[in-house]
Amino acid sequence: MATSKLDPIDRHILAELQADGRMTNVELASRVGISAPPCLRRVRTLEEEGYIKGYHADIDARELGFEVKVFAMVRLRSQAEVDLSAFEQRCRDWPLVRECHMLYREIDFILKCVAPDLSTFQTFLTEGLTSADNVASVKTSLVIRCAKDEPGLPFDVLEARLSKNA
Repeated sequence: MATSKLDPIDRHILAELQADGRMTNVELASRVGISAPPCLRRVRTLEEEGYIKGYHADIDARELGFEVKVFAMVRLRSQAEVDLSAFEQRCRDWPLVRECHMLYREIDFILKCVAPDLSTFQTFLTEGLTSADNVASVKTSLVIRCAKDEPGLPFDVLEARLSKNA
């Protein structure tokens, strides 16, 4: 879906919901400057068209005991589409893998993994990831601290670009 299909009110709705997905439709309508019924219709349309993929709570992993975050850089032996797809499916099946991105060039995939402790991650690394079919090598980097972890999109950048091109 192209952003050109969205008007400023739709983009404002998306920005507000991204900031606080728990607000009521009445509050959302007030924030974007329209009445509640058309606001609800717009939200439903944004959901149906795939702009809104879901609503999620922002959970503090450390508070729940997930003390370890690791980035794993994975090289595969084969980059045939069937092998890439098989590895992506395997990543979807591993609970410790929270993100899986295919990259261009040096490595094939980067995975963001979480674990309650290093021992749990090491078990996953040795018994799951490095022994998986088609995995040639894995390099890992343990996260020491996080300076920024901001989900969502920078709507202010989008609006500035759109107003510049108008």
